[in-house]
Amino acid sequence: MPYKMQNPDKMTQANKRIPVTEETHEQLHQLKGTNQSYDELLRELAQERNRKELQQKAREIELKDSGELTPLEDI
Repeated sequence: MPYKMQNPDKMTQANKRIPVTEETHEQLHQLKGTNQSYDELLRELAQERNRKELQQKAREIELKDSGELTPLEDI
């Protein structure tokens, strides 16, 4: 997955700590790119999850609507 370094000045503002287990930290470390910050990785993972949830909602709507539509040949 491509990534680019965000504004490095923002990193000085990052004071939050997120406690994770050693196992979770290792998994995140393996996912993180060489020059990628954990902040960038977590943002990327959150965006990916949001996209998947949106895709799932769109599929659900499409399936729901497909039962309500009239085929063109029936018109």
